[in-house]
Amino acid sequence: MRSVHDHRHDAASADRRLLALSLGLILAFMAAEVAVGLLASSLALLADAGHMLTDAAALGLALLASWAASLPARGRWTFGFARGEILAAQVNGLALVLIGGWILVEAVRRLVAPPDVDAGLVGIVAVLGIAVNAVVLALLSRAERRSLNVRGAYLHIVTDAAAFVGTGIAAGLILLTGWDRFDPIASLVVVGLMLAAAWSLLRESGRIFMEGAPTSAPPADVGRAIAGHPGVVDAHDLHVWTVTSGFPALSAHVLVDPGADCHRIRLELEGMLRERFGLDHTTLQVEHLGVRSGLEIGRVRSGPE
Repeated sequence: MRSVHDHRHDAASADRRLLALSLGLILAFMAAEVAVGLLASSLALLADAGHMLTDAAALGLALLASWAASLPARGRWTFGFARGEILAAQVNGLALVLIGGWILVEAVRRLVAPPDVDAGLVGIVAVLGIAVNAVVLALLSRAERRSLNVRGAYLHIVTDAAAFVGTGIAAGLILLTGWDRFDPIASLVVVGLMLAAAWSLLRESGRIFMEGAPTSAPPADVGRAIAGHPGVVDAHDLHVWTVTSGFPALSAHVLVDPGADCHRIRLELEGMLRERFGLDHTTLQVEHLGVRSGLEIGRVRSGPE
């Protein structure tokens, strides 16, 4: 169990380094865009710098959540702040929905009344944006993307890279044809990608917040596996949930044959649950059939004499 925790700690530390480096690259590129935009009086560059600010916010939030998750459990926070990463992923998902909605409205407006597009300048910005996002994606691809927090930041950059690619293609088509509506059409494609990514993040983070079982451990399958173990008579009060990404947990009340070894069966069940369902954190109350549980005995002793 210790080696599992050590691996998680090492992976989280590596993720924070990659997130910090990615954040630094995004902030440097954004600062350069602001400087050049002011010198060239380019609204397009300044607007794109504002767009990069949303990427920086997503990475910064992911980095903050990863740091908070590394803090030890204390006081009332018996699981620590690990679920802060899930909250960050949900915020990133909601941000993608809001940004996608704004782009959708703007794209429809520009389809109806397309403004003049400086395709040459837009194309240059798109090429630079693709290059920076490619480097950031290369860094984040080395991170532990089983973490929903890291995956949220990764998807945010993926959709941004897709936006730059779409913008670059649209700029090229506008230069060739002079038809300015290619720009909002490309934006609509990007909106579809953003909403798909947002749905993935919101669905997964919502499942964790609502204490849903992980896909790797369906409760029905887990219950049958426990009840079918040699010596086990019945299993009930089964709960399977996810504390945070990569941290599934289980608790159950298991009844065994009167002559069975409770301790041995508990160890066997823990090993089976770990190997078959990836459940490292299990709490099993194993008792002999026909024996009153500790809770029932406690109720009798605390009742009126």
